[in-house]
Amino acid sequence: MEGSDTYNNSSNSNSPTSSCASLPPPPTAAAAAKAKVVVMSPCAACKILRRRCAEKCVLAPYFPPTEPTKFTIAHRVFGASNIIKFLQELPESQRADAVSSMVYEASARIRDPVYGCAGAICQLQKQVNELRAQLAKAQAEVVTMQLQQANLVALICMEMAQQQQECPQQQEFESSPQQSSMEDFNVPSPHHHYHQQSNNINFFEDNTSLNSMWEPLWT
Repeated sequence: MEGSDTYNNSSNSNSPTSSCASLPPPPTAAAAAKAKVVVMSPCAACKILRRRCAEKCVLAPYFPPTEPTKFTIAHRVFGASNIIKFLQELPESQRADAVSSMVYEASARIRDPVYGCAGAICQLQKQVNELRAQLAKAQAEVVTMQLQQANLVALICMEMAQQQQECPQQQEFESSPQQSSMEDFNVPSPHHHYHQQSNNINFFEDNTSLNSMWEPLWT
């Protein structure tokens, strides 16, 4: 009997229940949810609305916790329920553009409560029209300058052609004999001047001979 008791005690000590008792208890679902909440921060929309951010929150991908102003502006004009409704009606590929559009329209409405984004669009259209008018004016000035340049080039070409026509006549005039030019201005030629000098010398000699002939008469 004592041997059987010792065997039972040893078998009880080696049973699985005794080994399981030494392991730590598994974490409960509440503890796991608590740990998940600590790790995951709520989106800016749920944080502003003071509600729990679900795992499949529609607003979380487009309103991160680092951009609370983005949701504040959209919520102020459209409201949270309308934003959620808009996003649920659109496919996921268009939701990011829709959120950007809503934020832009809301900020424009806050800046200009009367006209909103329509006022900004009108202002941009006005600037576009002014720039178009300036562009047309600049293009007209460019065309005018091109025409003036073309006229100037034509005048220069005409003057060059006239100069080329006048150059042969001037060369012919410059290549005429020097004697003709001297005769035109009544300038005696060097030969005529030499002949006149020789005549003067002969006349002087004749006068001296006459003086020598009349000299005995006076004596």
